[in-house]
Amino acid sequence: MAAHLTIPLAPWLLLFVPLLLLLLRVVSRGTDKSRRQLKRLPASPRGLPVIGHLHLIGDLPHVSLRDLAAKHDHTNGLMLVRLGTVPNLIVSTPHAAQAVLRTHDHIFASRPPSTIVDDLQYGPSSNFGAAPYGEHWRQVRKLVTTHLLTTKKVNSYHLARQEEVCLVMAKLRNAAAVGMEVDISEMVNTFTNDVVCRAVSGKFFRVEGRNKLFRELIEVNSVLSAGFCLENYFPGRLAMLLGMFTRFMRNKAAVAHKRWDELLENIICDHERRRFKHSAESAEQEQSADFIDVMLSVQEGYGITRDNIKAILMDIFDAGTNTSALVLEFAMVELMCNPNLRTKLQDEVRKKTPKGQELVNEENLASMSYLRAVVKETLRLHPPAPLLLPHQSMADCEIDGYTIPSGTRVIINSWAINRDPESWEKADEFIPERFTDGGSAAAIDFKGNNFQFIPFGAGRRMCPGLNFGLASVEIMLANLMYCFDWNLPTGVDKQDIDMTEVFGLTVHRKEKLVLVPKLHDTVPSGHVI
Repeated sequence: MAAHLTIPLAPWLLLFVPLLLLLLRVVSRGTDKSRRQLKRLPASPRGLPVIGHLHLIGDLPHVSLRDLAAKHDHTNGLMLVRLGTVPNLIVSTPHAAQAVLRTHDHIFASRPPSTIVDDLQYGPSSNFGAAPYGEHWRQVRKLVTTHLLTTKKVNSYHLARQEEVCLVMAKLRNAAAVGMEVDISEMVNTFTNDVVCRAVSGKFFRVEGRNKLFRELIEVNSVLSAGFCLENYFPGRLAMLLGMFTRFMRNKAAVAHKRWDELLENIICDHERRRFKHSAESAEQEQSADFIDVMLSVQEGYGITRDNIKAILMDIFDAGTNTSALVLEFAMVELMCNPNLRTKLQDEVRKKTPKGQELVNEENLASMSYLRAVVKETLRLHPPAPLLLPHQSMADCEIDGYTIPSGTRVIINSWAINRDPESWEKADEFIPERFTDGGSAAAIDFKGNNFQFIPFGAGRRMCPGLNFGLASVEIMLANLMYCFDWNLPTGVDKQDIDMTEVFGLTVHRKEKLVLVPKLHDTVPSGHVI
């Protein structure tokens, strides 16, 4: 599941609008003149000099952009907004998404530059998710999809996932025994982080508290990437003039980069020492190798540097932890708001799991169709990154008769597309049944072929880690439903659940989800499988 960048929030504008109006008036006139010379641009709201449409973007940019598109979009799901001096094409319908991500995918397959991401991840050509389109990106994607995130490789970690689930269930049993409240948000975040840590660096990821340090650094990356960086919206000489506003963030990024580099270097060195001791690995050992082992083994064949390896690892950590945790949390929230659906899911999970089994195993999941429907519906209503990582056009392009100039940033509003009322009946309601056999969306999946449902994107830059992330989500959700009955804290009703969201690198709920587990009567009370 991929990492994602953000649009600035309107309150930030109050800090620098006066200075921008003074410094950028001349540039604004030139930009407006060039804009008038272009023919048949997509529709655009009325903007302001210098800042463009930044003032129209609220605290939830995906909602603001959806509302703006509903009001001003008369061009088949395409809307042009100017964020600072940078033109952005907003894509808000399945038709427009298909044009960008399939028909003209070869033109929109690059990424816009981001100084903060570059500072964090070894420069613009080292990372994977935000790397510009080119030979390096193609090589890294081949490495990731061929060696790290294949279905076979994801399945090879099933015992590791099961062991991590077992640890969580044991803690929940202890809480249930004394009627203790549990912070579900914290619990699922720790679980998904530990699963990623284990896949990346092996069984010793808890040594010296490395898993906790990874969580801390991932949070730092999230805050920095979600922050407002003027250089991304006023590039070139203007960024130099306004450098005082970005120097602080870039200094923080440099500090974070140093901490990441030290941690990853230590772990890679550990792996190199172990590889030297066990140079003659069996096929079985090679199959169970963690991500670092794999990348070290193919490093020469793919021509990647040590910095490339570290940047790829940072991408995996950033993308693999928060997104999976958010899907789990939102699924639990929706199930608590809809007790009848929770009961239906629990009935399926308990029926499909052999009697006397203490935990759901991954082999049991194949027959749990309603579980998959719940996960799909959660992804539809609550995509972790509602605005997919931005694309950038590499050449002039024409879509439905409208010109998209080279260099235009493209923002895919996955959240708006997933709730498009022309594609979905009762689009804003949580109805997993739509994805079950006989349902209106039974044939729709999220693997890039159905453009009304693209939580992971589509085309060349589609998230390659969706199978890895979903494996953790499904096994954990199944066990939460199998082992426990769930209650809200005393005095709290389902109507009291606060669904207010906070926008950042990903979108999360403002309030933590706190629940009280009760061990289900038919589930054995042991702690291991």
